[in-house]
Amino acid sequence: MSVCRWGFLSAAEIAKKNWRSVLLAENATLAAVASRSLAKAEDFVTSCQAHSPFDTVPAAYGSYDDLLKNDDVDAVYIPLPTGLRKEWAIKAASAGKHVLLEKPCAISANDLIEILAACTANQVQFMDGVMLMHSRRLPQVRSVIHDKVGEIRRMTSNFCFRAPDEFFSGNIRTHSDLEPQGCLGDVGWYCIRMMLWTMEWKLPTMVTGRIIQATEGGVPIEFAGDLFFDNHVTANFYCSFVTETDQLFEIAGTNGSVRLDDFVLPVVGDAVEFTSAAPTFDVDVCRFQMNHRRQTHSVAEPSDGKPGAQEVRMIERFSAAAISGNLEPEWGEYSLKTQQVMDACLISAKSGCNETPVSE
Repeated sequence: MSVCRWGFLSAAEIAKKNWRSVLLAENATLAAVASRSLAKAEDFVTSCQAHSPFDTVPAAYGSYDDLLKNDDVDAVYIPLPTGLRKEWAIKAASAGKHVLLEKPCAISANDLIEILAACTANQVQFMDGVMLMHSRRLPQVRSVIHDKVGEIRRMTSNFCFRAPDEFFSGNIRTHSDLEPQGCLGDVGWYCIRMMLWTMEWKLPTMVTGRIIQATEGGVPIEFAGDLFFDNHVTANFYCSFVTETDQLFEIAGTNGSVRLDDFVLPVVGDAVEFTSAAPTFDVDVCRFQMNHRRQTHSVAEPSDGKPGAQEVRMIERFSAAAISGNLEPEWGEYSLKTQQVMDACLISAKSGCNETPVSE
């Protein structure tokens, strides 16, 4: 097998982005799409094929089970609502399909442990759909952290967008059964993931969380959290469906700082950037001067929708593991740690913002 044959379980909006990602990947093709109805699957295929056509039109299924029975599918991408992900991820793994799962991966860490166990038992690759993890920018950020930041002391992150009014009555991300973590799972997951990546996957010892606003059903639509690591490293994040778009990630240390203003969805262009700073504060009697000493770092990489973009690299990385059989279990470990921190933040928020340990 030189090409990984993909199937999509769901015709969700985000699946349209990964339709093109699979199309542009050098080692992948899309074999099939399934939805709850055949008509919806056919509409999805027709729409995407008109925009970004495969040489062979992907098959449409009106049943997820029927797609999983297809021997021409090696891997599945599952962007179903979080409340349904455990069931279908385990079914997919049990059918011998490699599993790319949207985030948040599960309702709880215990559910995710069951998913990972099924993937291990059936020797299939697991990965979550966090595209930023596959950007060429991250290794460069890591290098600058080591060279310019010194000892990490503080991390700050915001990821939010302002949803229209109809979002709060009709979008599944405000549905208490399907997406109970709300904005924490949808966008806060990225903030937590970047913090864990920065700390080289060390878990915080303690967290606090606060639901600032929620729907009548208790789904968070504005959330803030704090993470406390060993060696006095602290972090805070803010995520929201009610604040205009912001996607900041900043790392501050004993020698300087690194800042990404588009850490999840890169600004349109053929390069991705970030900045570092090592400020000086100079006093000459009555003259006080702050010099930021800021430097812009640029990495050649398209922002989206082209070969080499982070979402395409994700599909290629996953497909390579599926094709070769050289599975990469660390992706499951990264997801589980993210889930454990998110769970602890939500427990804290629901218990009066008390400090909550992170359970491994």
